[in-house]
Amino acid sequence: MINTQGYRYEISAAGRVNLIGEHVDYCGGKVLPCALSLKCTVYARPNGTDYINLEWTDLQDKISLDIRDLNQYRELRHAKYQAGCAYVWQQAGHELKGCDLLIDCKVPFGSGLSSSAAIEVSTIAAFALIAGEKPDPVEIACLAQKAEHEFAGVNCGIMDQFASACGKKDHAMLLDCKTLKCEQIPVKTGGYSLVIINTNKPHSLVVSKYNERREETETAFSLLKRKMDIECLADVRPFRLVEYRTSLPAIIYRRAKHVVDECERVRLAVEAMQNGDMKRFGQLLMESHMSLADFYEVTGKELDCLAHAAWDHPACAGARMTGAGFGGCTINLVKTNSVEEFKRKVCARYERETGYEATCYNVEIGDGLSYHSL
Repeated sequence: MINTQGYRYEISAAGRVNLIGEHVDYCGGKVLPCALSLKCTVYARPNGTDYINLEWTDLQDKISLDIRDLNQYRELRHAKYQAGCAYVWQQAGHELKGCDLLIDCKVPFGSGLSSSAAIEVSTIAAFALIAGEKPDPVEIACLAQKAEHEFAGVNCGIMDQFASACGKKDHAMLLDCKTLKCEQIPVKTGGYSLVIINTNKPHSLVVSKYNERREETETAFSLLKRKMDIECLADVRPFRLVEYRTSLPAIIYRRAKHVVDECERVRLAVEAMQNGDMKRFGQLLMESHMSLADFYEVTGKELDCLAHAAWDHPACAGARMTGAGFGGCTINLVKTNSVEEFKRKVCARYERETGYEATCYNVEIGDGLSYHSL
């Protein structure tokens, strides 16, 4: 039982799962994420000092941040995200007041379900409330992305933070990452359920090749912009990429091919979802995973093993990795009446083939940012 006595606000932000549209957010593409019922909750109160005092429900650490010199905390282990959030909130011209924060994060770390975005969004919303401001979900998402760039060193797109802040229960967000225009799409899977399975392989976006992939797509955009009138790589249609294939180094073409084709898959997936065609939706999930494995090279043995095990199960319409890759989770579209058998067989095969024990999450599609006074 968490002791919240004396705290003034309770703020929660969601983890997220991306149904389809992977590694296209930083290329200006459209993505289809959902906010999850897995949350990071922050309990907050003002303390009348120049310090932000941090505690966690699952750590012994207690850390204080001096709001007069936040630059000194860029190398912190556990409080890096909170320090980054305080820094960008302050730099954006908002009042940053001393406060006590108690953090209770239920989004699994390193899972690809955006625990970092949930932490960032809930923390910035807490700073807003302490300062007497009404949290603006879109502004908070943008500031959270900036904190990820400047303090965590991950050159991420906007999708994770936007889904964490702006998600809507029982809906997926068709988010245009170039314009931030968002359409809420009801998630109606008929007789199928979404199952999330964690590889439990430790990974780090900073250590991984995430930033390298972004650099490669930026190279592709720079080279293609010389040939056509585009504002971002996601503006390129598949047939135009084929036309200019010889203008790109082989590895750059492969990265661009994933992005361009994935943007088309998002469009088709939305159509399939709206038409209730789960077999087509599942096929697009599989095509997405194969592209991420073959052209973008961000899956690896564990994610591929989970995906192939799922594809081989007769109750599965489709499955793919979700998140940045190099570990993390798969999302699986499974007949509801076969979910438990599916989880047993897929996880048993995964453990035999990799030595890791997978974890399955029973989650619902929930709201993004929420808060109330205690």
